[in-house]
Amino acid sequence: MTTAKKLISLLLLGHMYNAAAAAPTTAENTLSPEAFTQCLIRLGERAKTEGISDATIKQSLLKANFNTRVIELDRQQPEFTTTFADYLNRRVTDQRVSQGRELLAKHRALLSRVTRDYGVPAHYLVAFWGLETNYGSFFGKMSVVDSLSTLACDERRSDYFAGELMAALRILDEGAIAPEKMEGSWAGAMGHTQFMPSAFLRYAVDYDGDNKRDLWNSTPDAMASAAKFLQSLGWQQVDRWGREVKLPVDFPYLEAGLNQRKSLAEWQNLGVRQTNGSALPNVDMQASLLVPAGHRGPAFLVYDNFHVIMRWNRSEYYALAVGYLADRIAGTGKLMQPPPEDAPRLNRAQVMAMQEQLNKKGFDTGTPDGILGPGTRRAVSQFQHQQGMIADGFVDNGILGLLGVER
Repeated sequence: MTTAKKLISLLLLGHMYNAAAAAPTTAENTLSPEAFTQCLIRLGERAKTEGISDATIKQSLLKANFNTRVIELDRQQPEFTTTFADYLNRRVTDQRVSQGRELLAKHRALLSRVTRDYGVPAHYLVAFWGLETNYGSFFGKMSVVDSLSTLACDERRSDYFAGELMAALRILDEGAIAPEKMEGSWAGAMGHTQFMPSAFLRYAVDYDGDNKRDLWNSTPDAMASAAKFLQSLGWQQVDRWGREVKLPVDFPYLEAGLNQRKSLAEWQNLGVRQTNGSALPNVDMQASLLVPAGHRGPAFLVYDNFHVIMRWNRSEYYALAVGYLADRIAGTGKLMQPPPEDAPRLNRAQVMAMQEQLNKKGFDTGTPDGILGPGTRRAVSQFQHQQGMIADGFVDNGILGLLGVER
């Protein structure tokens, strides 16, 4: 063993695993103390080669505790799918809209300056803020270094999280936050807008002029950093995220889906209109049409900025919630066609069985995984079309019955 390894081992002895020892453990959610110690030794050597200071390695990395709860959360998969109505109604509430409008007014000068510098309108920044941390009311209470060390030593995604851990240590080295105050989500997301450490290093800015990038305690730093991130992802300042639209009774739903883009003129020719019945804007733009709750729910035309939102979070539901919340904060009303609240909540076994049956019938869902994603909804739409049904990709008890899936 090298001198460096011996030193690190001595520092670890008697400390590591103190927090984890008190927690319930299983064969699936824990490493042995020896394995975790050896992993931290390797991480410490990597940190040293990457220029992390000895002080940060000793005071932060080598004092990390294995957190079994982090592994449990990483493995956890929801038993039931979330309906669009449930997702949207939980996130875009009247209270969140009201508070967002208050914060938009309170920080008007700051947000106007951020918009001028980075090109992202204020109401979008406030919407991201609201969805990520409920306007800074909850950042997460887990030690970022503990969480990332635990995940870096777990074989499932060790390479990714080891890289995030190195980034977190660099943030400590630059003095952005005190080690004991670097708290976040179980996966290491931090601050008002829940940046992963690597995103912090690339996009966080000191916007309040105190010579420190602080996404926990500085609203100016947090808002400007979010705007810089969105700018880097390709945000178009003059464009909307999308809009709710009205569809004709005979709309061809096979044309819906994020990967099917048409010009606004083409959508106009298919009978798509603004919610008040007027024509779509006469501008040269490409858009996709989404019907996340089927033909009984709202329909949305989404533009390039919607794809930017999805680069922040790869969920259509999330991106729709950001856009809708931003519109509400800016003063628009509720959806013309709210999503139906009687949609069935499917469990993962049902979705997997449905995927298997669709694959057998020649409608490709990919490898069955129990997740009702765009590929599966597309396969459902094609199956519905074959059956002479409205091909909106929406799964209800009738579809389950036709596919022989237990309801």
